[in-house]
Amino acid sequence: MAILTTDVVGYSRMMEADEEGTLASLSRLQEEILKPRILKSGGRTIKVMGDGLLSIFDSPAVAISTALQVQHLLASEAVGASGTDALRIRIGINYAEVMITQDDVFGDGVNVAARLEQYALPDGICISETTHDILPEELQRLFVDGGLLHLKNISRPVRAWHWPRTPTIVQSIRTVVAVLPFQSADEAANEFLVDGFTEDIISGLARFRSLSVIAVSSAFAFRDRSEGLKEVGRKLAANYLVTGNMRRSGDEVRITVRMIQADTERLVWSEKYQRQAADIFGIQDEIVKMIVANLVGQIESCDYRESLRRPPASLAAYEYYLRGLVHLRGYEPDDNVKAVEMFEAAVAGDGGFALAHAHLALARIAVGGYANAPEAVLRDGIALARHAVKLDEGEAGAHRVLGLAHLYLKDFDNSEREFRLAYKLNSSDAHALVQLGGLLARRNRVEEALPLVEEGMRLNPYPPHWYHAVLGNLLYFKGDYEQALAALKQLPNPGKYTSTRMIACLSMAGRSREAAALAKSVRENHPDLTIGEFLARGIVVETAEQTEKFRQGLLGTGLPE
Repeated sequence: MAILTTDVVGYSRMMEADEEGTLASLSRLQEEILKPRILKSGGRTIKVMGDGLLSIFDSPAVAISTALQVQHLLASEAVGASGTDALRIRIGINYAEVMITQDDVFGDGVNVAARLEQYALPDGICISETTHDILPEELQRLFVDGGLLHLKNISRPVRAWHWPRTPTIVQSIRTVVAVLPFQSADEAANEFLVDGFTEDIISGLARFRSLSVIAVSSAFAFRDRSEGLKEVGRKLAANYLVTGNMRRSGDEVRITVRMIQADTERLVWSEKYQRQAADIFGIQDEIVKMIVANLVGQIESCDYRESLRRPPASLAAYEYYLRGLVHLRGYEPDDNVKAVEMFEAAVAGDGGFALAHAHLALARIAVGGYANAPEAVLRDGIALARHAVKLDEGEAGAHRVLGLAHLYLKDFDNSEREFRLAYKLNSSDAHALVQLGGLLARRNRVEEALPLVEEGMRLNPYPPHWYHAVLGNLLYFKGDYEQALAALKQLPNPGKYTSTRMIACLSMAGRSREAAALAKSVRENHPDLTIGEFLARGIVVETAEQTEKFRQGLLGTGLPE
């Protein structure tokens, strides 16, 4: 049985300042938020004890999901009477055998839950190891190990796990590293090659579970930084920064790398490399090894070897691959076609280059129209992505591409399997987190999806635009239409299908005039657009309920059926 306890932060102080207002806020918290959420999730509220509440659940995963829902809700809604501080709560959860009566529950497990709640951060959740160990992996990874606690009146120490993975907790337990874009010291060291070199270092570091690594797009947001390194570290919630530069002269490269403690700007380690350009992959591996050795101690050689992905056999193939990535991430009309050409050249130059095969599959699907590509194109893409996985089963990026290909073919089971494998291989891969969350949202498992997407956005605080599209869809299915609209508005130059989602958000939020105005504008640019077309080609969802929810959002807005 999962035991969940809650407690209001600073309750005594608030009562002293405004007893009437605080009691009104507490009543709303317990009667309108906590009890209904617990009941809706299949839990049972056992009793209310002043500002505390005790409840039980059959499933620890459901208890965790309910706790996350509550904390996310309280973060978005200030629960407090006029003139009073918003209420904030701590939550403790333990999984144990207990004795249940009609109006109470007994056992050491209850005491452990209550003690853990006292160790939770304000707005946070603290769970026991017995709870953590039986959670699905995607929920386990939302928590950070808080070490052993000696709880009052509990004879044995209890290992605690904390959510959220805030900088305060993570930095005390797990080292957070950001690799900033290396600088090109001359024109010969092409920017795309330097960026690719940086990305590969990030990927290499992310394979070590003792490190938390800031995602590429967020690190690259500071390419032309005007801030000092201390400020960059603060903004990225990183306690170590890696910087460097590359100079290329003929067949030689010179690389300088530095690792700096962000809060003090103290130089921790630096090195200079002068090698043949073809040995660039060996330099990457050495840099990763030295960073890890300095941050988490000596590495067993076998563990280190297992952490490295297979490097390309050809520098020329690698450069074609990097050029392909530039085009695949671009927004020019012919970028996807050029990406295919570059990835084909990379594969021709190195038949064992797994990521080149995977991205060739993705680029061909992109040329075909992603989810609207012909079935033959999607199946060819799946075959090529499977080949990439076969070439390197430990490459998370290949599994992610295979997951996307399955998703576009509406093979939701296989898509979920591949995204989970990608996540398992690289727990710092923010893309894998967001894509898995997006997939679960498309399967109408919104409460499972939201924590994953939020964790991905924490790891990648300056995300690519498609993160906002995923979040917008998820929030629409959740019923948070205003927040869904806000997420979709982050997308630059939205196309007709994104605009149609925004119409549905406005309509479902009760803003019918704005919905009609946007629908009129969209129809002026796309006169043939219908609700039926959008439902058939503009969304990829598993359930009829989700399709109907979009249809209801579009009816009466001026779009023809």
